[in-house]
Amino acid sequence: MSKISVIGAGSVGATVANDLLIQGIASEIVLIDINHKKAKSEALDVYQGAPFQSPAVVRSGQYEDTAGSDIVVITCGVARKPGMSRLDLAQTNVDIIKDVAKIVPQYAPDAVYIIVSNPVDVLTYVFTKLSGLPERQIIGSGTILDTSRLQAELARRFCISPKNVHAHVYGEHGDSSFIPWSLVHIANNHIDGYKQASPDRDRIQWNDNYGEVEQYVKKSGGMIIENKGATFYAVAMSVCHICRCVFSDAGTALTVSTMMHGEYGIDDVCLSLLCLVDRSGVRGKILTPLTPEETEKLRASAAKLKEVGGQIEM
Repeated sequence: MSKISVIGAGSVGATVANDLLIQGIASEIVLIDINHKKAKSEALDVYQGAPFQSPAVVRSGQYEDTAGSDIVVITCGVARKPGMSRLDLAQTNVDIIKDVAKIVPQYAPDAVYIIVSNPVDVLTYVFTKLSGLPERQIIGSGTILDTSRLQAELARRFCISPKNVHAHVYGEHGDSSFIPWSLVHIANNHIDGYKQASPDRDRIQWNDNYGEVEQYVKKSGGMIIENKGATFYAVAMSVCHICRCVFSDAGTALTVSTMMHGEYGIDDVCLSLLCLVDRSGVRGKILTPLTPEETEKLRASAAKLKEVGGQIEM
């Protein structure tokens, strides 16, 4: 038996609940929102599809109903609007998550917490500082979606399955994120050499388009928001992937946001780099050597997050 509580019944939270049911990840799913009628209706809408999926209980509830949860997913907060950066959301969503951090861990002290609301790195930091939980139990979704966007785009350009693209986005889930290209490999070849090694070399759409791809990764989320008002399908899939990795207990390498303690010369800020995720949450960070330029980019991203963090009231 596995129980996942989702706090926030907006587009992201409701889609997460639906995907959890479809993928058979949890046997009990609790959807919680300040708007109790919406949470109840979203839960009922999801549950009425249960006969087509693996058996599961889907219901709405209050904070106290998180008791016994294996995972608590936090999606509550004000949605990002067109033209708004994730960091513009900071103070409003910090005020919302402060209550969650102080109340919910009293009912679910052993759960792994996945922070999804934006700005996710700032909110992960606030939740870590206020919840009193061990840091390993707190996972910010961070750049896991940025990494997925990167892998999908490189797969398209190199005419290969995304499963064979080993590339990740580090830093803030936002404008200061970057791709450590020195670490990017495709089917066991560094990206600089794969085109010549591939049998599809004449079809591959790659001419050292590093900047173009980096801008695509940074801007595609904003483009989706501008055209349809929100992003939630890929976000929900990324959250479900984290949940599966927690339950598998295998130690899966994911780019998630967690507290830094001197790694790469960075301290007291949450940002994303490769971490091992298992049943305990974040088992630890994978400290792959970066080039001097990449290290400076990571430090610059940390400095930007610290600047925002210094302006919010906790």
